[in-house]
Amino acid sequence: MRRKYTKRRIHNIWRSYSDMMAGLLLIFILVMSVALVSFQKSYEAEVQARKEQEELSREMEQQKKIMEEQQRKIDKIIGIKAELIANLKEEFQSNNLNVSIDEDTGAIIFDANVLFEYNKSTLTDEGKSMLNNMLPVYCKTLLQARYLPYLSQIIIDGFTDSKGSFGFNLDLSQRRALAVAQYLISIENTFLSKEEIPVLESKLSANGRSKNNLIYDENGNENAEASRRVEVKFRLTDEEMIKELQSILQQ
Repeated sequence: MRRKYTKRRIHNIWRSYSDMMAGLLLIFILVMSVALVSFQKSYEAEVQARKEQEELSREMEQQKKIMEEQQRKIDKIIGIKAELIANLKEEFQSNNLNVSIDEDTGAIIFDANVLFEYNKSTLTDEGKSMLNNMLPVYCKTLLQARYLPYLSQIIIDGFTDSKGSFGFNLDLSQRRALAVAQYLISIENTFLSKEEIPVLESKLSANGRSKNNLIYDENGNENAEASRRVEVKFRLTDEEMIKELQSILQQ
C-alpha cells in the first residue's frame, strides 16, 4: 500500500510540474509575442518618423533655396533702385539743377502753383521752362541701358488740395498730369534717339489722384500749396511683388 501511494504521489507532482512549465512557457510565448508586436510597431513608427523627418528636411531645404533666391532678387532690385536714385542725383547736380528726389520712390515733385494758374490745367511759360530743364535729365537717366531691363513704368501723378469736390479735383489733377505728359512727348525728340522714343512712350502713364495724399505741416494741418503738385516717378519691374516678398521673408 505504501509503495503504490508513493508512486501516485510522485506521478501527480510530476504532472503538476509539467502543467506549470507549460503554463510558464505559454506565458513566455505570449509575452514574447506581445513584445515582438510592440517592437515591430515601434520600429515601423520609428521608420515612418524618420521618413517624415527626411521629407520635411528636404522640403525645408527646398524652401530655403527658394527663399534665398527670392532674397537675391530682392537685394538686386533694391540695389538697382538705390543706384538709380543716386545716379539721378548726380545727373541733376552735374547739370546744375537743384532738385529734391524722394529717397524711397525716386520721385521728383513739381509745384503746381508754378506749372499752372489756379484751377487751370494749361502749362505756364515758367512751368514749361522748369519741365524742359528737369524732365530730359530724369527720363534720359531712366532709359540708360543699365536700368532699362528693370524699368516698368514712368509715372506722372497729379494732386490737388482738399478744396472742392473729389470729382472736380479728380478731373483737374488728371488734366494736369496729362498736360505734363503731353509736354514731355512734345520735347522727347530733343533729347532721345529714335529708338528711345517708343520705349519712353510705352512706359509712360499719367494719372489724376484728386485730393488723395495731402501734405501736412508739422502741426498736422494741411499744407494746401504743397498738396497742389505733380509728381514724376518710376516703378521697377515686380516692385510690388518684391515689397510683398519682403514682408513674407521678414515674418
